[in-house]
Amino acid sequence: MNNNQKSGLTVVRIFKTQLFFLILTILLGACKQKSQPVAAAKNKAYYTCSMHPQVHEEHPGNCPICHMTLIKVELTSNSSQEEKNKISLTASQIKLADIETDTVRLQSVGSEKVLTGTVTSDQTRSDQLSARVAGRIQRLYVRTPGETLVAGQPVYVVYSEDMSGAEKEYLLALQQRKELNNPDVDYKKLIDAAGNKLLLWGLSPAQIKRLAASGKVSSLVTVLSKTSGTVTEINVHEGDYVTEGMNIIKTDNLNSLWVEAQLYANETALYHEGDAANISFPDLDGKSLTGKVTFINPELSTASKVNLIRLSIPNTRGAIRPGMLAYISVISGGQKALAIPASAIISTGKGNIVWIKNADGSFSMRQVNLGTGNQVYIPVLSGLSAGDQVVTNGAYLLNSEYIFKNGDDKSMGNMKM
Repeated sequence: MNNNQKSGLTVVRIFKTQLFFLILTILLGACKQKSQPVAAAKNKAYYTCSMHPQVHEEHPGNCPICHMTLIKVELTSNSSQEEKNKISLTASQIKLADIETDTVRLQSVGSEKVLTGTVTSDQTRSDQLSARVAGRIQRLYVRTPGETLVAGQPVYVVYSEDMSGAEKEYLLALQQRKELNNPDVDYKKLIDAAGNKLLLWGLSPAQIKRLAASGKVSSLVTVLSKTSGTVTEINVHEGDYVTEGMNIIKTDNLNSLWVEAQLYANETALYHEGDAANISFPDLDGKSLTGKVTFINPELSTASKVNLIRLSIPNTRGAIRPGMLAYISVISGGQKALAIPASAIISTGKGNIVWIKNADGSFSMRQVNLGTGNQVYIPVLSGLSAGDQVVTNGAYLLNSEYIFKNGDDKSMGNMKM
């Protein structure tokens, strides 16, 4: 075999070797591409934050934004459209997201008028701490309006000779029962009478018990608060003399408030107690809530010839404060229809949707066809039934969670009507 033949064989071998490795590389690449869906299928869950649903992590840990513990969300690869529309949250997530629901039922969808009102304290929940016994204020623990007062908290120390005398009577009755023990004398009745006098004069049962244990009379008495609330008035200073019945401190319970507005005389007949109203607060970025008319003054103001309308609103979170401006949208008229609160509706380019709470505690997206209502209630023409639980607060959060979970692929045609 000459050199030219040897060179030709070498070239053929090299070509075959390169071709072998090329085919092997292609086969390995194809295997890797086929294995990716399998690996992706194994990831049937991800971890997210209840406060920041845009966070998606493959492993448990803490949220990089708020550092809360991430929660596990299970994924189903071949779920139906109905299952894809569902969002499941834990009880703690629902509480943190402040999700609220309302029942679909007949509501007034008549005409409305927007009134400008002012938040005031609920006078039925106001309380006053009055002096039970005459004396001089030695020390005042509560000094500024706006402080929070808790039942059992010390309010002031009073120097009182009358209280000192009442304490002596109580200790004397205890001593006589112990030393004399006369069977003809009802010592229990004497002790109870002296103890009740101390209670009426402002001492607590614990203070009376300590008095009996120590056996020592003191002219200085610490007066404790009987109620809880926010201090709105303080009518004394240290060193002042007080008489029995004198008002010391006034408190308001701000867990419930009033919103008051004025009506012209010719508008009074349009509104009635129990009418539904939507109340919004510009100082709270337009936060709104639903309330009812609780009082309409039967008398017109002598000076301005206007009437007063009052609504009662809850304030459990303490965000609303007396003095705030409020816009009241009051519904009038007898027209009623199956309706939902306006806050439950999310308008999209494909129609209107709401979120409902299912029997198993999950939430589902539902397309609805709406009629013409008012700012409080919107009539539902189709998509919901009476008794359905519709999300009135937190619907946008659920919608955001759906988008982060499934992408913005909502098909209105596949949703329930």
